Amino acid sequence: MSAEIVNLRQFRKGKARLEKEKEAEQNRITFGRTKAEKSLTGARNEKAGKALDQGRLEKPHEGRQDD
Repeated sequence: MSAEIVNLRQFRKGKARLEKEKEAEQNRITFGRTKAEKSLTGARNEKAGKALDQGRLEKPHEGRQDD
């Protein structure tokens, strides 16, 4: 039984290339949006936040006494 012989330098370079490609893909997803897409996402988040606040029930302040 003999193992496959590999060149460690080539193996390390290949591994580094794969890691850089993964990072580049993530950066394309994170930063590769147009201004219109960013503003649309912001508007949707703001609308969702307002809808959440509108449905909030106010609790009476328990520690406060009314005169």
